[in-house]
Amino acid sequence: MTETEDAPGWDAIDTALAQLYDDTEPRHVGYFPPRGFQGAGLQGCSAYPADRHWHYITYGLSELYQPDPEADPEWSGWGFELTCRIVRGTETEPPQWPFAILNQLAKHVNTNKVLLEPGHRIDLRQPITGHPHLPDAPPSELTVYALTLDPQLGCIETPNGKVAFLQAVGVSSREKTRMLETSTAAVLTELAESNPLIVTDPHRQG
Repeated sequence: MTETEDAPGWDAIDTALAQLYDDTEPRHVGYFPPRGFQGAGLQGCSAYPADRHWHYITYGLSELYQPDPEADPEWSGWGFELTCRIVRGTETEPPQWPFAILNQLAKHVNTNKVLLEPGHRIDLRQPITGHPHLPDAPPSELTVYALTLDPQLGCIETPNGKVAFLQAVGVSSREKTRMLETSTAAVLTELAESNPLIVTDPHRQG
């Protein structure tokens, strides 16, 4: 984001996060290539130190700047941003692997024109952390991301249209099978009974 370019979509996300986290300063990363380049993913991603977890929020799947005149006025860009909640220990800096994984998911959306919604699943067929390909990624039995509406951010109205915050929750292949037998929502509701924000613990055995 430049100092001179209006970014009403970006500002709207910042406002929603400020209502949740007040003056807490997030760890923010930017990505290359920037918007407009073929194969581009996110414009940025912030990680907030929340209650015993890191809360990651993407920027770039919704329209952050001025929308195309022919764009659907009801929804901003793809109509969603991704979030992810990763269990936090004593570390003072957020793990880097979620920044990389969320950007890969964004590239998947942009390249294949995938419209994600609550209830959808993304089977990576490998650890959700990117292990062993990402430097700080721990091994994990969780291989699937299940999507649900972020329980704290939900859906917001922006000058460019609505934006839903879709939380990517790490689940195992066994839990995916149960989702196919019942529903994604049913299994996530069960997980939320003891974990209301459905924080992902890569070391959890599903």
